[in-house]
Amino acid sequence: MKISRRALTLSALTLPVLAACSTAGQDSDTTDGGQGQAGSDGGGTAGGAEAGAFPVTVSHLYGETEIAAEPQRIATVSWVNGDSVLALGIVPVGMPSVEWGGNDNQSTDWVDAKLEELGAAWGSESAPVTYSEADGVAADEIAALTPDLIIAAYSGLTQDDYEKLSRIAPTIGPIAPNYTTSWQDAITAIGHATGRSEAAAQVIDEVTAALAAVGEENPDVAESTFIAGTLGLTDDTITLYTAGDTRPRFFTALGMTQAEVVTENTADETTFMVPWSAERADELDSDIFYTWATAGSAVASFQENALFAQIPAVSRGSVVLTADDHQTLSISAASALSLPWAIQDVVPSVLDAVRTAKG
Repeated sequence: MKISRRALTLSALTLPVLAACSTAGQDSDTTDGGQGQAGSDGGGTAGGAEAGAFPVTVSHLYGETEIAAEPQRIATVSWVNGDSVLALGIVPVGMPSVEWGGNDNQSTDWVDAKLEELGAAWGSESAPVTYSEADGVAADEIAALTPDLIIAAYSGLTQDDYEKLSRIAPTIGPIAPNYTTSWQDAITAIGHATGRSEAAAQVIDEVTAALAAVGEENPDVAESTFIAGTLGLTDDTITLYTAGDTRPRFFTALGMTQAEVVTENTADETTFMVPWSAERADELDSDIFYTWATAGSAVASFQENALFAQIPAVSRGSVVLTADDHQTLSISAASALSLPWAIQDVVPSVLDAVRTAKG
């Protein structure tokens, strides 16, 4: 069986950038994440909003937020949102540090590359301020940045935290509950809020096409079924990710189909994972099985587990394993910036797993 890797060549994939500019004023003393400082005039916008974009009203889980004019100082909450703002050519004044799966900058490789492209690399005056969310929403740090818009379109933001942030600045709450907002819906809402709806649509089209090309150029991928889940080597637990989670969405975007055993056992659209009895592991029938694990783990580790070895894909070795936290993050916190990176770094193992499954 031949599998094309031409779809992995993404050097020509350029997400729309309205311009690479960022304004900076005097240094901020809020550098919680330590990666860089933003001036008190903060962040930066590129190219300006589309004509007639404001005022605009954005609907979300907690109601509607009206934005009177183009935001100049955007702060973001949770994963994905900062990536989406950057993908639209805007440098936020503040964004969370990446404390799981991040690189040495407590950031990601795809964010670092975009900041450099926009002239706001870490350490420069134009770089965003970062703040830790290890203990919850960093309301005080965000307030210190005097934002004129706070974005939490993809998040698990509670009503209480939404109200707290709304007292600081107009806030875009979650579009869907429990981190189930798709990256497309997140960037669509953010494009709407920033007056860049057309740019957001273009980003979606380009990234979606790049993902779809994998299945289009590799028919065996498009004809394969998958299960995405976690296999706990220390406690023999199995958890399955449902269609509302970012990981299954990644494989579906490649043209694959989620196995019926998962879809038939999904309670509702707001559920993003379901526990599964390890004693029923043999029922988890699919061409490939995706899971993530700690660094140094290998497929053999799961095959040596008497329960997990009953999973058909594990038994034959058609497993997509991300044992690198950065790889895992690229699809678990999927965004317009991370997905092109994942095509380069994760899809090769998908092709290998499909090859093993199909023989």
